[in-house]
Amino acid sequence: MPLLEQVVKLADLLLTSKKTVVLTGAGISTESGIPDFRSPGGLWSKADPMYAFSADTFNYRPAVFYRDGLPHLASINSARPNRAHEVLAALEKAGLLDCVITQNVDSLHQRAGSAGVWEVHGHLRSATCMQCGGQIIWDYLLDKVMAGQIPPRCNNCHGIYKPDCVFFGDPLTVDFMEATRAVSNSELMLVIGSSLEVEPVNHLPALAGKLVIINIGATAADSKAKLIINHRAGETMDMLYKELLRRQVI
Repeated sequence: MPLLEQVVKLADLLLTSKKTVVLTGAGISTESGIPDFRSPGGLWSKADPMYAFSADTFNYRPAVFYRDGLPHLASINSARPNRAHEVLAALEKAGLLDCVITQNVDSLHQRAGSAGVWEVHGHLRSATCMQCGGQIIWDYLLDKVMAGQIPPRCNNCHGIYKPDCVFFGDPLTVDFMEATRAVSNSELMLVIGSSLEVEPVNHLPALAGKLVIINIGATAADSKAKLIINHRAGETMDMLYKELLRRQVI
């Protein structure tokens, strides 16, 4: 089916749904210059994630993360939202989208203007002292590291700061429970840029009524999907926006 026909069908599904939620993964942010962790040349080809980004490693050897892991996250906070992020924010503003559930820690949805965002893997906007619970903003954390303080420590209690994202072995954020409720009550779920390989988030599509997947490659939930669009997120979402404009619903 040609891409335009697929987008028209997506618009039909969106407009007939009383509650639509979106799940986004790394693939939506690659067009903002953030490499997919699993792609050739991505983060996982430069650092062993199960070691550098492990909760156990951080708890016992935090300097390993700050020395080997943190440098590979530098591109995230300098990235800017792309067209896919912008269209999702516009859909929410138009009342066509209930919320965005994201596996990403880049805050690009919020920067694009989305208000209802559940960050199931946390974010990189701040860090929390593991001893006293005090928080600092991300830039201040980087300042400490750049000044040679590895691991960076709290000025009040000398505890170690940990980024407010989920490490391998950490429990998911409380946002995951909210995301599960949102999907369970939805009529339509749109998955964008996720191969649906990471647990337990990859179980969420099974809770949705109807499922649409926009992803370059195959996913574990393709057999459940009402519509599969194997195309770039930015161009696909821009075409959707123009189709909704043509119908004068946005």
